[in-house]
Amino acid sequence: PICFQFALLGSSQGPSRPRLGDSPCVEPRLLPCLHSLCTPCLRNLETVGEPNRANTALRALCPLCDAEIALPPGGLGQLVPDYTALGRGGAAGTTGCDLCADGAAAKRCQSCGVRLCLFCCQAHRRQKKTASHVVVELESSRDCSQAGKPFFCPSHPSEELGLFCEQCDQPMCQDCVAERHRQHPYDFTSNAVHRHGDSLRELLRSTQQCMSTLEDVLGQTDSVGNAIRTRAEAVATEINAFARGYVKAIEEHRDRLLKQLEDLKVQKENLLHLQKAQLQQLLLDMRTGVEFTERLLTSGSDLGILVTKGVVTSRLAKLNSAAYSTHPNVDDSIQFSPQERAGQCHGYEVFGAVICKAVDPTKCTLHGEDLRSARQNELTGFTLLCNDTTGERMGRGGEAVMVTITHKDKKDCAVKPTVCDNGDGTYHISYSPEEPGLYAVCVYVKGQHVQGSPFIVMVKSKFRKHRGMFHCCTFCSSGGQKAARCACGGTMPGGYQGCGHGHKGHPGCPHWSCCGQVKRSSECLSGFPSDRSQRSLLRTVEL
Repeated sequence: PICFQFALLGSSQGPSRPRLGDSPCVEPRLLPCLHSLCTPCLRNLETVGEPNRANTALRALCPLCDAEIALPPGGLGQLVPDYTALGRGGAAGTTGCDLCADGAAAKRCQSCGVRLCLFCCQAHRRQKKTASHVVVELESSRDCSQAGKPFFCPSHPSEELGLFCEQCDQPMCQDCVAERHRQHPYDFTSNAVHRHGDSLRELLRSTQQCMSTLEDVLGQTDSVGNAIRTRAEAVATEINAFARGYVKAIEEHRDRLLKQLEDLKVQKENLLHLQKAQLQQLLLDMRTGVEFTERLLTSGSDLGILVTKGVVTSRLAKLNSAAYSTHPNVDDSIQFSPQERAGQCHGYEVFGAVICKAVDPTKCTLHGEDLRSARQNELTGFTLLCNDTTGERMGRGGEAVMVTITHKDKKDCAVKPTVCDNGDGTYHISYSPEEPGLYAVCVYVKGQHVQGSPFIVMVKSKFRKHRGMFHCCTFCSSGGQKAARCACGGTMPGGYQGCGHGHKGHPGCPHWSCCGQVKRSSECLSGFPSDRSQRSLLRTVEL
């Protein structure tokens, strides 16, 4: 592997991207963004934060992708070693003999872990101490990457890492099993790599699908950009044709319209460029993660996969959860209206304006006294006011408005509303519910909910008329009968069971004898009479 060396340019362009150097890669470490740097280069990174302050994490910028990375509390030495970088170095032509400086490695001693050329292999077998060692062939690039020196335990340098602790999620040696990992579930690295490799492959497939979606969105942004430029050119042609009939005033007005159109086109293109740059960066990050994961799964050793799978899983999961819009942020809604008044120019009244208004469903509002209440079998309605992205009224109709009204408890009970386009940016929605209860009303413009949608409408039962008499007291309405009653509950001395408090100069006010309501135009609140007291009330009503 080659070490990345960083240098500053001698101009005002600032620091340059990393360039490849000739130094060998020393102890490459894997960053959270899945880029690999050697330990000397990591020490040269500028960190952000106070190392002596508690609860303050050190951060640095990756020199390859400018991603902000959090350094582990233990320092750079706690970063995960990049075994794939070491493996690539072994397979890239640097597999020389470990005993001499001339021969190329052709075999490997499984007992002491050294790589041997053909001459040193014969000498290795002739020596008394190494005559019993097992020597194997280096067959493929993957074998070469795995045929390096074995990885030894940092706590027990003489023991090779050959086991994987499932509870601690880290490799270990046999001595670690008897000490810090006592009674922990573990398995051989050759067995554990199959389970963890499957989860990495699943994340890899999900990331590849996201990459396909991002590429489609980028294609859409290019198409919309072309449509904006095409539409802008067409509008410019219309403006030029309209301006030929005028002399100085119209030419000045034409130039003003073209400048406004250019500013609008630049504004839309800048928004598209910003979205495109964000999508490209996300796609680049995903492609980096996918390439690293594929390289890890195809050419990495078992131990390398197990050691790096945690940071790879975290990175791919973070990329998969990144939020991005699947549609362009702007559209090509640019039009020219030659009939619209544009004021005066040099004393001449000029016409024509660039229209870029687009309805914004989130700025559309609902109005009306009967917005949240209605009566059974009675025609009611409300008004929809359409506004643009700045909150200004559209002033014209033709928008795609859809309204649904559904009973909350009876899903099969729906009301078919009528939408009337007034042609001035307002729409009147009318409906007549057949069943009482709560209804959910949804109002959509261009397939999106407007402001305040959905909302609940309370549909009351049909208006109930009063069955009694609007009187001052029971004594007057019944002709002085003692048994006559009133729903207000009042009585009079002398054995009168009805009220008598509505006369002028007496406390009380006129009311309905059937329910006691004091408002003449109110709805009756009483039920059907069923007992003897109500029968006497009916007699009062008849009288």
